[in-house]
Amino acid sequence: MKQNNLWQETSEEKATFKLLEGTVESDITIVGGGYTGCSAALTAAENGLSVSLIDQQIGYGGSGRNVGLVNAGLWLPPEKVEGILGKKDGVKLNEALASAPDLVFNLINKNNISCNANRAGTLHCAHSQNGLKDIKIRHRQLSDRGAELKLLDENETELATGSSSFHGSLLNENAGTINPLSYCLGLARVAQSKGAHIFESSLATKIEFQNDSWITYTDKGSIKSKKLLIATNAYLSNVSGIPSSKYTPVYYFQAATQPLSKEIIKGILPKSHGCWDTATVMSSFRIDKHNRFIIGGIGNLGQNISKIHSNWARRKACSLYPSLKNIPFDYFWGGEISMTDDHIPKIYRFGKNAYSIFGYSGRGIGPGTYFGKSIAEAFANENEDSLPLKPTSNNNQKFCTIKGSFIELGAKINHLV
Repeated sequence: MKQNNLWQETSEEKATFKLLEGTVESDITIVGGGYTGCSAALTAAENGLSVSLIDQQIGYGGSGRNVGLVNAGLWLPPEKVEGILGKKDGVKLNEALASAPDLVFNLINKNNISCNANRAGTLHCAHSQNGLKDIKIRHRQLSDRGAELKLLDENETELATGSSSFHGSLLNENAGTINPLSYCLGLARVAQSKGAHIFESSLATKIEFQNDSWITYTDKGSIKSKKLLIATNAYLSNVSGIPSSKYTPVYYFQAATQPLSKEIIKGILPKSHGCWDTATVMSSFRIDKHNRFIIGGIGNLGQNISKIHSNWARRKACSLYPSLKNIPFDYFWGGEISMTDDHIPKIYRFGKNAYSIFGYSGRGIGPGTYFGKSIAEAFANENEDSLPLKPTSNNNQKFCTIKGSFIELGAKINHLV
């Protein structure tokens, strides 16, 4: 059995985009049609800039393959972010990304994006006593910074999830779930309606800087622009003329059941919260609008579905909810995450008016949308002050492939147990 992506089959956004042919001139060229690129294209078009975006397929990468949890902030607790970046810069990034769910859901509502948006909230579930300590620390740190969160005890968590597997949880009622591919396609559709040129089946092959302009080539065309954004995250193909982004590749996969009957789904996530746990080899779970149960975990499914990971998904689902025993899984799919050493995204400046944004480390929906919006504003205003993070010219993370292989090995060992 090969991978089949639930989000592709259930997306309600069906926009179409042209092939790039011939020579085009724009104010901005964007390489990459995920959240960052599409958000940047939309914001740039709204600011009166001409913009051309190219990709093989909108939402093909992590933006169309993830869990669909719209959360605030990063994986890191805010004090750790401030410790890494320094107080001033850390506070700026934390405050910016605290507003990311508002940005995402406002864009959805304002532009009528059909992505099964559900702002019921998300639960960070403590899988152990150490996990409970972790979410208590997060609750204190986030509450001190103005976040409205609820710390649920073991009994309250069981009522919220329908599972007795957890020691407690952290509820963020400002967060929620979406069909992540539909959301990305919706951003692209709206950007196109505002005047952005969106091209599919158009991969960048070479990029050159000539006479104060960037020339981006594809097999059948080229784009000339003064400004350039590489927004491919973990899906940058070999493009000659620009440096590659350096990050640790981490794989994450999903498995979804057939739609569940009212009898079986009774008691499973009664308020439709999106959930993830505190385990080092973490997992996530949620339901979609058709009452499919979706379980996710770290690991590379491979083209023909890894039995180690797929068997774990079935066991994990049944351990959380015994009523799912013998319920078949109809969908298995996965994607790649770009993880940085400090788990903080990077805005890499590699030339004049040229940036690459990557490294969301598994939390791309809110941050990707925010970073895309902010880089477009920086282009429009010719000022980097709108960016949530200072750009860097440092791109020297080491041993990335080795670290990615180590994480995959750890996931396989964990999923064998």
